[in-house]
Amino acid sequence: MEYMKEKSCGALVYRVKDSRIQMLMIKHKLGGHWSFPKGHTEGAESEAETALREIKEETGLSVNLLDSFREQVSYFPRPGVSKDVVYFLAFARDSRTSMQEEEISALRWVDLSQCHRYLTYANDKLLLTRAKGHLKRGGYLGSRARRRRRPALPPASADATSLREGGKSPPL
Repeated sequence: MEYMKEKSCGALVYRVKDSRIQMLMIKHKLGGHWSFPKGHTEGAESEAETALREIKEETGLSVNLLDSFREQVSYFPRPGVSKDVVYFLAFARDSRTSMQEEEISALRWVDLSQCHRYLTYANDKLLLTRAKGHLKRGGYLGSRARRRRRPALPPASADATSLREGGKSPPL
């Protein structure tokens, strides 16, 4: 059987508040499930450009994508359709959100330790587990995290293009 292919890109968006890492969770109007911002690629957009655009459209946030984290999940959203979704890890430059009401019914910053309770799908739970591992290896979780007052933040001017074109990714 031949499948129609779809591709989307997005990110697990995090912030640091009161020395705790929080992830941005979104509740989709269609289906009512909690997940992460993502959307379809348009034209000749790169994966990073799609992720940045979709995050901005759905949440109003400007983020820095970390080039040290890229995960892809594949699934069949409906008969005859195969979908690949590429996710990045992204640091929110600020916390002020504005919800895209056509597609999103709720936005919520959730402590990292509580995120699994919100997620509906196994793919999203696995992504979160991998992101936690990435953050832990970078020293933001566990005993090393307590010694750091705040994590090193991606440069405010960093965008996907500069990170992809030889710029150094911020340390995690």
